[in-house]
Amino acid sequence: MKEEYSVLSPKFGGGPQGLGDPNDRSLRKVEKDVMVPKLIRERTKSEKCVDEVKEFHDCCLKSGILHVVKCRRENDKMQECMKKWFYNEDFIKECTEQYLDERSEFRRTGISKKQKNLRIQSSM
Repeated sequence: MKEEYSVLSPKFGGGPQGLGDPNDRSLRKVEKDVMVPKLIRERTKSEKCVDEVKEFHDCCLKSGILHVVKCRRENDKMQECMKKWFYNEDFIKECTEQYLDERSEFRRTGISKKQKNLRIQSSM
């Protein structure tokens, strides 16, 4: 049997699609420091601080280029809400689990979340 060599550790290769072990629940540094916080910010904006984000957005639309000065109160309110969730331990764990589940699904199928959403939209 021929041995396969790779630059990646066996942990990041292999699996059904050659994308890594779907059952691996460990996080790399970039996932912990970049990918999970990105998911936390996205979910905070779209689920937890919807009203604050809308107020700030509406204020910016009304104020144009002067939004930096005119929308400070709305921006502070939005930032405060987002900060509350960004440091909430339970929400961080929930987002980390969601990220790991999505990564596991990608490693199992080879289809990213974005590709899956595009397929769903095109079939409607």
